[in-house]
Amino acid sequence: MPSPFPGMNPYLEQSAHWLDFQTELLTVSRRLLIPRIGPEYFVQLDEHIYIHDVLSESGSRHRVGDADLSLARSSTAGPAARGVGLLEAPAIIRLPEEDVEEVPYLEIRDRRGRELVTVIELLSPSNKRAGGDREAYLAKRRELLRSPAHLVELDLLRGWAPMPSADRPECDYSVTVHRAGTGRDAAFWPIRLRDRLPVIPIPLRSPDEAVPLDLQEALNLAYDGAGYERFIYEGSPEPALPAADAAWARQFVPASAR
Repeated sequence: MPSPFPGMNPYLEQSAHWLDFQTELLTVSRRLLIPRIGPEYFVQLDEHIYIHDVLSESGSRHRVGDADLSLARSSTAGPAARGVGLLEAPAIIRLPEEDVEEVPYLEIRDRRGRELVTVIELLSPSNKRAGGDREAYLAKRRELLRSPAHLVELDLLRGWAPMPSADRPECDYSVTVHRAGTGRDAAFWPIRLRDRLPVIPIPLRSPDEAVPLDLQEALNLAYDGAGYERFIYEGSPEPALPAADAAWARQFVPASAR
């Protein structure tokens, strides 16, 4: 069954379920887009990868950096090094435990040349809360906005700071569509908690027209396919809803979960 809420389901914003929902919504969106974009393009699910140190005493973590692979070259030992015995280290230390965070997103690429055409980002807490991950995302965002690719940015999280904007209307959720070559201008959909999620255009390479993506349809399919009604209502929306919105939201919670 579809989500009982008319728009975004605030129970899906819980930190315990967000990554699963994020992946499910993007996967469903991919399935909806494939028959619409035509044979000239393909859609693939990719990931931003962040590596953090886990501080054992506090349980908190800080960002180390994006995943990278490198090879350390050992220098060739000269004649003076021959015959020197191995020495015991004077101490043993424990290296920090690492936590790997994988944040999914969608890419639309040209089938022939594999050039990047459109990026579809569904923002995560890592993108929105202050810190190194947000700064890394903003840097990649700036690079993308200067590139020949389009950017579609979905913000379905009420918590933390929204993406920078000079004249952002007040809203709970939002969609931003930046078409390549339009400078700093971007189309913007402000969304309130009680609003239906919009049908948005996914831009392609000129002269091909944008294709529609119904976000409410995608959310309902994701909700149904993952069986979220069975477990998300055991928790509460994060952040907590204002009193009036909380009372409004309770009417949509399935009777079996009350």
